[in-house]
Amino acid sequence: MKLKLLRYGEHKHPYRAHYNDSGADVYSPVDVVLQPHTTTKIPLGFGLVLPDGFMGVIFPRSSYAVKGIVAEHPPIDSGYRGEIHAIMTNMTNHTFEINKGDRVGQLIVVP
Repeated sequence: MKLKLLRYGEHKHPYRAHYNDSGADVYSPVDVVLQPHTTTKIPLGFGLVLPDGFMGVIFPRSSYAVKGIVAEHPPIDSGYRGEIHAIMTNMTNHTFEINKGDRVGQLIVVP
């Protein structure tokens, strides 16, 4: 399925590394420090035009999840045209740094 991408600045756009990947990698356009036991909204620098009847979800990277950094999963509705964010929660007692350009999750589009 082809999706129209809305750009908010010049950042890495979602990228599917292999044709059969279930999702497209998404990247942080900014440096972020996740404080312990907090939830942070990370702007991703893009929006989408999704077909009616579909929604998007940002899933966490497994390498983050195993470290206690999880992504919340609110739906990205087909009518939403604003910038998409990854909503990340640091479940640990330590700060966690995400650098500009780091992969932070995967965008999955589902009916």
